[in-house]
Amino acid sequence: MSLGGKEAGAQPGHPNIEAREPAPSNALRGEEDSVNTALAADKEGEARGNAFAETDKEGEARGKAFADADGAPRGDAFAEADEEGEDSVNADFALYSDAEANASDPLFEHFRVAVDPGQVPLRVDKFLINRMQHTSRTRIQQAAGSGNIRVDGRPVRSSYKVKPGQVITLVLSQPKRDFTIVPENIPLDIAYEDPYLLVVNKPAGLVVHPGNGNFTGTLVHALAYYLRHDPAYDPNAPSVGLVHRIDKDTSGLLLVAKRPQIKTELAKQFFYKTTGRTYQAVVWGRVEPNQGRIEGNITRDPSDRTRMTVVPPSEPIGKSAVTHYSVVEPLGFVSVVECRLETGRTHQIRAHFKSLHHPLFADAKYGGDQVRYGNRTAKYLQFVENCLRVCPRQALHAQTLSFTHPVTGERISLSAPMPQDMQELIARWRRYAWEASAHQGGAL
Repeated sequence: MSLGGKEAGAQPGHPNIEAREPAPSNALRGEEDSVNTALAADKEGEARGNAFAETDKEGEARGKAFADADGAPRGDAFAEADEEGEDSVNADFALYSDAEANASDPLFEHFRVAVDPGQVPLRVDKFLINRMQHTSRTRIQQAAGSGNIRVDGRPVRSSYKVKPGQVITLVLSQPKRDFTIVPENIPLDIAYEDPYLLVVNKPAGLVVHPGNGNFTGTLVHALAYYLRHDPAYDPNAPSVGLVHRIDKDTSGLLLVAKRPQIKTELAKQFFYKTTGRTYQAVVWGRVEPNQGRIEGNITRDPSDRTRMTVVPPSEPIGKSAVTHYSVVEPLGFVSVVECRLETGRTHQIRAHFKSLHHPLFADAKYGGDQVRYGNRTAKYLQFVENCLRVCPRQALHAQTLSFTHPVTGERISLSAPMPQDMQELIARWRRYAWEASAHQGGAL
C-alpha cells in the first residue's frame, strides 16, 4: 500500500454539502449485461441501468424508476433527458476511427435483430430500446458511440434511422456469457425478515450483483440459495430482489423484496426519499464545520471511468447529489463521520469527501490509501501502514435503514453494528490521538 500521498497541513475550504440513494435489479439478462459490461466500467458493482431509481454506490440508480418486469412503468418520466436533438444529421453510416483501428480484434455477437419489412424509419436507439428489455436507451447510445452497434455489419451512430430488411447487431470484445443466476451457498447475516421482504447485513468484500469480472459469488447468488425454497422468488426475475445496493467494499444493510409488488412499493419510497439511511465513515483530516451539507454534481472522471468526480451544482454535467454529514469523533489526523444520503449516486459519499480533500481512509480509488494528513516520521508512517492492514478497504458502513412496510404500514428501523475492521481502526486512531495530546507537540 502506498503511503506517499501529499501531506495537508491546513484544512481546505468546503463546497456545498448533501446526498441520496436509489436502486438496481438483481437479475441480469445477457443483453443488458453485455451492454453494461462493455460501457460501464464500474468494477465496484454499480447499478446496471435496469433499476428504478438513482442508485449510489452508496446507493446509486440509473434513472429508470420502477423498471420492473411485471409491467410496472419503466420510469422514463424520471429518466434524464435523452437529448433528442443530438446527432440530428442522419448520416447513412457514421464510421468510427477507433472501431477501424481495432478491426483486427475479434468481436463477438451478443444480440441480433432483423428490421421488419413494414418498419418506418426510426432512430436505432429507439428501435433497440423496444427490443432489448433489460437495458436503457442511454446504454444503447453509449454502445453506438463506442462502435458496438452495427447495421449490416457497419458501426452507426445512435441517430441512424433503421430501414426495412436491415440486420442490427450488438458486438463486443468478449464472448457472450450465460448470466443465469445459479444459487450458491454463501452465508448471510439476516437483520430482518418476514414473508414479504428481508434485510441483509452485507460484509465488506462481497459483490452485490454479477457484473464486470464478477459472475459468481455475489450477494444475488447467495440470496438465490437462501430463498431457494420460496416458489415465488425467481432470482433471475428483475421484479424481485435487491431494492438498492452498496459497493463491494462497503459493509452494511441492504433491502431485498421477495415479491414484485413489494419491490415496486419499496422502490417508490427510495425514489420519493421517504426511506432513511445513515452511514458511518472514517475520513482523513479534521472535517470542518462539524456539521454540513455537501452538494455537487457527480459525473464520471474523464481520466478514469471507474471513478467519479464532483463538479459545481451550476455545471450542466453530472447528476445532482447531496450528502449531509456530522462529525462523530475527531481523532487526530482522521475523523469519524456520520453521513445521511439525500440522493443516491455512484460513489457519492466517497466522491463528495474526496472533493473536500478528506477522502475515506483506505479508499485506494480516491487516494485514501496514502498519508493525507500528519507528519512524516517513520513511526507515524508505520502506524498508518498498520492501520491500512487492519482495514484494507474504504472505511464505510451502511449502519441504519428505515422504511415503511408496504403491507403493514409499520415503520421499520434497523441498525447494523460497525464491523470489526472499522472498530479496530477507530480504536487505534483513538489511542494515537490520546498519546499525541499527552505529548503536547501532538506528533509522535
